[in-house]
Amino acid sequence: MTNSMTGFAAAKGESGGWNWAWDIRSVNARGLDIRMRLPDWIEGLEPALRPMIQKALARGNVSLSLKVQTEGSDVGGTLNAAALSQALSMLAEVEHEAQSRGISLTPATPADLMNLRGVIDTASSDRDTGPLRDALVAELPGLLQAFNAMRAAEGAMLEKVLCDQVDQIETLTEAATKEAVNRREEMAASFRANLARILENADGADPDRVAQELAVIAVKTDITEELDRLRAHVKAARDLLATKEPVGRKLDFLTQEFNREANTLCSKAQSAELTRIGLDLKHVIDQMREQVQNVE
Repeated sequence: MTNSMTGFAAAKGESGGWNWAWDIRSVNARGLDIRMRLPDWIEGLEPALRPMIQKALARGNVSLSLKVQTEGSDVGGTLNAAALSQALSMLAEVEHEAQSRGISLTPATPADLMNLRGVIDTASSDRDTGPLRDALVAELPGLLQAFNAMRAAEGAMLEKVLCDQVDQIETLTEAATKEAVNRREEMAASFRANLARILENADGADPDRVAQELAVIAVKTDITEELDRLRAHVKAARDLLATKEPVGRKLDFLTQEFNREANTLCSKAQSAELTRIGLDLKHVIDQMREQVQNVE
């Protein structure tokens, strides 16, 4: 099953006077890059969440955001006026600098400010955040399951596209094979005519030497190996798409190999029709490579 690296999921929950909202999303990346925006006053939360994400995902630039609020004024801590003033000053400085550079920022919400370090002084509260942390940790698997379900659904669509592109590559490879057979007879006749013309106009030329040179040219224009490798790559691509393991990196490498063979085929074509087939191959391979960039 092919998974996409692009996905999104959100969830809300509440427990013990707290309510919260999760947001997790990802885009493609070479490896697994996890970025979290969590309330830092919940002790031990990030160390508990990170291994769970690493176990559930293999690749992608993943952003996890969590906003926690209290349901009443009697829980959660007190407002630190000094910390709030400092945060607002820093925010104003950031917005001024962004405006001077022509950058538009999304306005900060009260919840954003409350989640900044020190703005809510939990040290002055007797409220234990341990139960809150445990509730959040217990909820993450469900969020990751929904997130992976979306990645799998998009991956299924990607797989259909990739399978169709592999089929096109196979069809074009067989078309190139047939054209190569037709071209072989034409090239043989052309070689014989060229050899006769050279021998007629080159006094003292060694016929065996000339024949050897023409044979070298024939070898350099032979595309049998390229066609064989293209067929092998088609089989390898189908095997990868059928596996349950993350295959994005392997598919990316394979598209490079596909492109290498298509380039060589074009350089050896010596035929307008074979050149056309080679260019069509390159076009499909480029499209495939774009899609592969999103595969986990």
